Amino acid sequence: MATPPPSPDLPPALVARHGTCSLLTPDGELLTVPGEEAARLLRDMPPPMVVHAPLTARRLGLPPLPQPTPWLDLLELFLFAMPGRTVPPTARGLALALGLDDARIGGAEADLLPDLADILLDHIAARQPTPAGEEMAALAVRMDHAGWAWGPSVLAALHATHPLPAEALQPGDAIRVWRRLPKWEETAPRPAPSSLPVPITDARRRLAEMLGAQAETRAGQADFAGAASAAFAPRLTRGDPHMVLAEAGTGTGKTLGYVAPASLWAERNGGSVWISTYTRHLQRQIEGELTRLYPDPAIRRQHVVLRKGRENYLCLLNMEEAVNIAGNRGGPSGGIVALSLLARWAGITADGDLMGGDLPGWFGDLFGRGTIAGVADRRGECIHGACPHYQRCFVEHSIRRARQADLVIANHALVMTQAAWHAMGGDTASDEDNIPTRYVFDEGHHVMDAADSAFSVELSGLEAAELRRWLLGAEGARSRARGLKRRLDDLVVGDARLESPLDAVLQAAHALPAPGWSGRLANMLRASTPAPPADDPASIAAPSPETLPNPCEQFLHLLACQVLARSRAGDPAQSPAMQQGSIECDLHPLAENVSPAAATLARALDRLSVALRTLVDRLLERLDDESGELDPATRERIEAAVRTMRRRALSRVDGWSAMLRAIGETRDDTQLGAPQYVDFIRMDRREGQRPGEQDVGLHRHWLDPTIPFATVLAAPAHGVLLTSATLRDENGRGDPEEAERAWEAAEARTGASHLPSPALRASLASPFDYRHQSRAFIVTDVAHDDIGALAAAYRTLFLAAGGGGLGLFTAISRLRAVHRRLSQPLEEAGIPLYAQHVDGMDNATLVDIFRSEENSCLLGTDAMRDGVDVPGRSLRLVVFERVPWPRPDILHRERRTHLSHGAPGEYDDRIARLRLRQAFGRLIRSTGDRGAFVLLDRRAPSRLMSAFPDGVVIRRAGLAETARELEAFLRASADGEHAGPPAP
Repeated sequence: MATPPPSPDLPPALVARHGTCSLLTPDGELLTVPGEEAARLLRDMPPPMVVHAPLTARRLGLPPLPQPTPWLDLLELFLFAMPGRTVPPTARGLALALGLDDARIGGAEADLLPDLADILLDHIAARQPTPAGEEMAALAVRMDHAGWAWGPSVLAALHATHPLPAEALQPGDAIRVWRRLPKWEETAPRPAPSSLPVPITDARRRLAEMLGAQAETRAGQADFAGAASAAFAPRLTRGDPHMVLAEAGTGTGKTLGYVAPASLWAERNGGSVWISTYTRHLQRQIEGELTRLYPDPAIRRQHVVLRKGRENYLCLLNMEEAVNIAGNRGGPSGGIVALSLLARWAGITADGDLMGGDLPGWFGDLFGRGTIAGVADRRGECIHGACPHYQRCFVEHSIRRARQADLVIANHALVMTQAAWHAMGGDTASDEDNIPTRYVFDEGHHVMDAADSAFSVELSGLEAAELRRWLLGAEGARSRARGLKRRLDDLVVGDARLESPLDAVLQAAHALPAPGWSGRLANMLRASTPAPPADDPASIAAPSPETLPNPCEQFLHLLACQVLARSRAGDPAQSPAMQQGSIECDLHPLAENVSPAAATLARALDRLSVALRTLVDRLLERLDDESGELDPATRERIEAAVRTMRRRALSRVDGWSAMLRAIGETRDDTQLGAPQYVDFIRMDRREGQRPGEQDVGLHRHWLDPTIPFATVLAAPAHGVLLTSATLRDENGRGDPEEAERAWEAAEARTGASHLPSPALRASLASPFDYRHQSRAFIVTDVAHDDIGALAAAYRTLFLAAGGGGLGLFTAISRLRAVHRRLSQPLEEAGIPLYAQHVDGMDNATLVDIFRSEENSCLLGTDAMRDGVDVPGRSLRLVVFERVPWPRPDILHRERRTHLSHGAPGEYDDRIARLRLRQAFGRLIRSTGDRGAFVLLDRRAPSRLMSAFPDGVVIRRAGLAETARELEAFLRASADGEHAGPPAP
C-alpha cells in the first residue's frame, strides 16, 4: 500500500448536536464547543471520525460533503462489518448495538467513537480467516482504490495488500454479488385451500401455546382470538364473506390474537392468509411477534413471507449496470463505495428489501436517495425472463415463496392493487396476482384512506410524462431508461404483425408531455396568465394563443390557467401552510377552451389505447399460435410484457380517457343526489422540480372509496377481519343509540356496509389503567397563531418532562418554525432534538433514534402518530399543537356533504376525535408506562374530549400549571410512587 494505515485513535472525533459539539482532538483533549467553533477547529485537523457524516456537516453549517466522504463515518464501517443489521444512527445507538453498557456510554461524547471503531475493526479482523474474509478483503481493496476513508484501516485489519493473490477472490468479482447468489426453483402449484373452520377453543389454545406459561396475561386477548376466528368460517354464499370488525384497545395484544386463528386455518386448509398493514413499522412488528409461533428462523422463513411492491427490492440488473458505469469512471468514486457496501448487504439479506427491510434506512442518507432509487425497479422496466439474473431475482423469489407460505405480510396498497389487477385480468391473471380467500387488515382505520389512493385516477404532467418515458425511453437524456421498443425488440423483430402496432404505440406516445414540459408550462403561465382583477377573483383570463408541442401539454396549460384564476388569495384553505404549496379548484364550471382541449387529448389517447391493445392482443395470439414452439423463458417474457403493458399503460390511459370524455358530457348542476366521483384540478410542487415549476393535473376520486374496496377485494373473499384500536368514534359512551351510530359509522368507513350480510362486531377494552397511568391537558393560554408562543410552550413542556417527548404538528411549516426556536435550548439542557422534514432521515430511522435515546425529543407531522411504537420512558409525553381537523379541501367538502347523513359538523368532529385517539394511543404501550398528553389548542371543544379513553381525567389549565403537574406526575412515576388522579 502507498501509505501506512492510520490508527483510529489519531484522527479527531466529533459528535455534533444542535448548537454544541463534543470534539476529541488528535492529542486526546475532549472539548465542548459551539458548532461554529468546531467547524473552525476542524479546518486545521485531519478528517474527523463521526457518526452520520451528512447530518454532522449540516449541524456544523458546512456544505454537503463530497463522495466518497473524506470523514471517517462509523456508520460506513458498521455497514461493512455487520451487513444486514440495523442500528440507530447515533453514537449512543451504535454503542448499544455493539454491546456497550450505559456506564461506558455515558453522555455519548466524542471520546466514545474510537472505542466503537476498535470494536468494529476487531470484528472485521476476526472474519479474516473465514470465507467471508476473502470477500471482505476483495471489496476493501476496491473501496480503498475508490477513496474510501476507512480503506487503509480495514485492509490492515484483514492483513490484505494489493494486488491480492491470484488465487484469491478479486475486487471486480467481489462487487458482482449477483454471481454468488442462490437461484430459486419452481415448485408445483399449490392446490386450492379447503374450508375447515377454526373453533374458538382451538384459537385460544394456539394463542396460549404461542404465549407460553410465563407470558403476561392480557385481559381480552383470548376473547379477541375467539372473535377473530369467525373470519375463518366456511363461506356460505358467493359474494358474501364473513366480515369481522374487531376493535381492540391498545395493549390487548391483537397481533397474536389474530395470528392464532390465521395460522391454524392456514395449516389445516393448506392456504395462505394475507395480513395487511398501513405502516412499515407494523410489518416489522408482526414479523417480530411471529418468532413466538416459529422460533426457528429457517421454519419461519418457510411459513412467513413479507411481500412488497417491486419498487422496494434490489434489482440485480440495475445494480450490474450501476457497477459497470461506476467502474468505468476510475479515480475516487462514492458510487463504488456505496455499491460495494450494497454488495456486502446483498450477499446476506433475507429478501433484498431496500425499504424498511434489513438494509438500514439511513443508507440513503449517507450516499444519496438516488443511489437506492438507481438499483431498484422504480421505472417499471423489468424484462422478467429475459434478464440474466431472473432466477436470482429477489422479487421473483418473494413471489414464489408467498405462493407456498401460510402467512403473507403486506401493505394495504399492494393488497388492494393486486386484488384490482386480478379482477381486471380474470383468467389471464398471473401467479403474481393470485389472491387469497382470507384477509386480516390490521390498522383497519386506514382502509378508507388506502382505498382512496388505490382506486383514484390522476392525469397530471408528471404522470403523463412518466408514461411517455416508459414507452419511448430516455429520448437523448443522460439516463438508463429503457423504452418499450428496447424491452420488446427481440420479441417483435422481423414480425410485421407485431412491429406495426409497436411503431403505432411509439408514434402515439408523442401526444404525452415531452422532456422539459414543466419549464415550458411555467414559462407559458408567466407570459400568458395575468393576475385576476381585484374586484373579480373568480374571473379567468384567456390563455395565450401560443401553442405547446402536444395535446397533453396544451390541456395541462388550460388546467393551470383555470386553477390559478379561481384560487383565492388569503383563503386559509388555499394557503401554502394549509396546502403545503398546492392549490386546487373544482373542474366545473369549465374555463374557456378546456372542453375542446380535453376532446383533442381524448382522441390522442384513444389512438395510443388502440395501438397498445392491438400489440397486446397479437402477443397473446403468438402465445396461442406458437404454444408448442416457444421455450418457457420466451413464454414468460411475453406474458410479463402483456401484464406490464396492461398495468402501466392501458389501465392508466383508459382511466384518463374516461375522465376526459366526462368533461364533454352534458352536466346538470341542479340534479340532486351524490355523485359517484369527485373531479377537481390541483397544482402543486413535486420533488425534483426546479424553483418556479409546478405539476398540474386532473384528479378523480371515488366519493366513497370503500365501494371499490368492498366490490373488488372483500366480496370475492371468504373471510375478512378488520381490526384497530380506533375503529369507532366513541362519542356519548353509555348511550345505546350513540353506540349503534358509532358502529354504523365504522361499517361505512371500512366498506362493511356495502356487503350483503352485516359484519360481526367485537370490541375489547384496553387493559391499561388510564386513570393512574396517564394525564391529559388542554393548555388554555397559548396563542394558536403565534409561533414564538408555540415554540415556548413546547420548550416548557419538553423541559418539564426531561425529554421523552413527541411533538405532533398539522403543518410542516409550523414544525420547522418551532424546531428553529427549540433546538438550541433543548440541547443546552442535554435533550437531543430530532425532527421529521428537518434532519433528512426517514421516519423509521427517526423513531429508532427516539426509542434508543430515553431523553431525546422528536417532532413530526400528524402522520407520525401512526408510525411510533415506543414503550417505556423514551415516550412519556405527547404534545399536539392543535386539534387535527380534516383539511378543508374539495374532496373533503364533497364527502362531508354527501356522506355525513345531513350532519357535516359531526362528520368533521368524528375525524378529529379518531385522530386524537390515534395520537393518544402512542403514549401508553405497556402496563408499566406512564405518560401525559397535551393539546396546545385552547379552542378545542369539549365535544371532542370523548376521544380519550375511559378513566383519563382531562384538565384545562394554563401552560405553567400544566408544566408543574406534568413534572410532578412524571417524577412520581420515575420514583415508583403511586400517582393518584389529579384534583378536579
